[in-house]
Amino acid sequence: MRVLVVIPAYNEEESLPAVIQNLQMVCPEYDYVVVNDGSKDSTAVLCAQNGYNVINLPINLGLAGAFQAGIRYAQNHGYDAAIQFDADGQHLPQYIKPLVQKLAEGNDIAIGSRFVTVKKPKSLRMLGSYIISFAMRFTTGKKICDPTSGMRIFNRRMINEFADNLNYAPEPDTISYLLRNGATIAEIQVEMAERTAGASYFTMVRSMRYMAEMTISILLIQWFRKRELADKSHKNKGEK
Repeated sequence: MRVLVVIPAYNEEESLPAVIQNLQMVCPEYDYVVVNDGSKDSTAVLCAQNGYNVINLPINLGLAGAFQAGIRYAQNHGYDAAIQFDADGQHLPQYIKPLVQKLAEGNDIAIGSRFVTVKKPKSLRMLGSYIISFAMRFTTGKKICDPTSGMRIFNRRMINEFADNLNYAPEPDTISYLLRNGATIAEIQVEMAERTAGASYFTMVRSMRYMAEMTISILLIQWFRKRELADKSHKNKGEK
């Protein structure tokens, strides 16, 4: 299985070298592409100096746009799977192979979850995760333990879905939507590291806004979403 590790990066010059080094050391058999999302720091210079495989976006598109650029790269180069991998050091490469194995077992999507065998804390920080999990289970009948995890791998059928649809962001509402349309999803237990440098985008206010937006989207908006690739997806259902 040809696997591409997609690494969206915005102002990650401090953390990116260690991320690439660890990835190449643990998973040398997998390719990667850094999607420099219009960074204002020296991320582009760093990638050029180190010979990283990189897509330089001229402006900041945000996670959805950066991820889709990487997914289109995966589609154009014939990869069988693509994994979303953070540039801040929180995602650990030793879990990539178990995620790939979940696709080999026939799943369309596999998620690196912090809460498969570990109990999710009942804290204010985790309130959004609880609410989004409930919304996904209510609308799909499927329990997703860690819906906000950004460590997700997609098979070729899902690569085509994300590459050819502009409104496919790598977020829980899209995962919920795909579940309702027949995608199969598995989770594996993982640990997440602390951010190695820089600051997280998610403040408390932004986290609450994100929770509200995802919940409303899952419960209401996704029911009116058009699926332009339905026929194509069914045709390619056998591709893994």
